[in-house]
Amino acid sequence: MTATPGCHCTLLRKATRRLSWLYDAAVAPSGLKTTQAAILAEIGRSQPCPVGELAEKMVMDAGALAHTLKPLERDGFISVAVDERDRRNRLISLTPLGERKRDETQILLAEAQRGFEAAVGPGGWEAMNSSLHLLISDTFQESFQAALHQHPLRHARAGGHPSGA
Repeated sequence: MTATPGCHCTLLRKATRRLSWLYDAAVAPSGLKTTQAAILAEIGRSQPCPVGELAEKMVMDAGALAHTLKPLERDGFISVAVDERDRRNRLISLTPLGERKRDETQILLAEAQRGFEAAVGPGGWEAMNSSLHLLISDTFQESFQAALHQHPLRHARAGGHPSGA
């Protein structure tokens, strides 16, 4: 397959939608979506977890995370409590039912991982995993933003002229 020039973001979004669809299908027997399964797993690693910290770990907007947490709370998989040290914060924990659901989805996700690795081929998934970790890093974000600020059109839109005149 030959690489064609194009927008990296568009290509990543297409890949993400395809992969999300495949993983959602793999996790479907649990009644959850992949995002919900990932949230349960993250909560389980660091509970009780403040909502803001969970959003950061999930690389999600806090509002979007709050929306995604509602059905998990409604279905009894998580509990939300006021942080006694800072009453403005909410702490998220897994309930016993949530722990069982997390374990169920982890089995299904492991099957999806095996399917992914088989489809990408030996060595391919390791290189991709390394690249994806770079993309979600603070270093990548800082480098990306620094490169944006160096472009002449950015200065023109801010009221200056690209030529400096």
